[in-house]
Amino acid sequence: MKKKLKISFNAPVVLSFALLCLVALILGAVTGKWTTETLFMTRRDSLLSPLTYLRFFTHVLGHSDWDHFIGNMAYILLLGPILEEKYGSSKVLGVILLTAVVSAVINFILFPDIAVCGASGVVFAFILMTSFTSFKEGEIPISFILVAVIFLGKEIINGIFVDDNISNLSHILGGVVGGIAGYLLNRKKA
Repeated sequence: MKKKLKISFNAPVVLSFALLCLVALILGAVTGKWTTETLFMTRRDSLLSPLTYLRFFTHVLGHSDWDHFIGNMAYILLLGPILEEKYGSSKVLGVILLTAVVSAVINFILFPDIAVCGASGVVFAFILMTSFTSFKEGEIPISFILVAVIFLGKEIINGIFVDDNISNLSHILGGVVGGIAGYLLNRKKA
């Protein structure tokens, strides 16, 4: 007897994150980007405004257009379920939130005239985190070294030499958060 195939909600945090990003993108399109600029884009603003603190977290949900959204979601939906299965939903949510706040606060401090939105930092966190999935105590996976050199090296070079309106710093910070999280989550408990 054949088993019936069913669709499963296999990675609730990642799938919910992707859905929230889609909702934010649609709201931005419907409102002429007003919601994107007001709710889903971090920038230097008054520390007295509650929206400043909200945007420290929600800027990763906003995307400038469909291409930006699709590029990020392809990686998130590919890597996120693997990470959520290995580490659990709460840890993946923690990495998303930590990546969001770290990149927002650093951007807020260092680049007062630049607004940032998008899940690219989360993508880079997931990429570096994934390279630790086969980590063994006392070893540094060569896959991690190669991923760090290729992805982060490219971002450093682009940040210095290319003016393309992309927040390379968010990518680098996301990679750092993901690399540290991957290492810490895979260490053997003493």
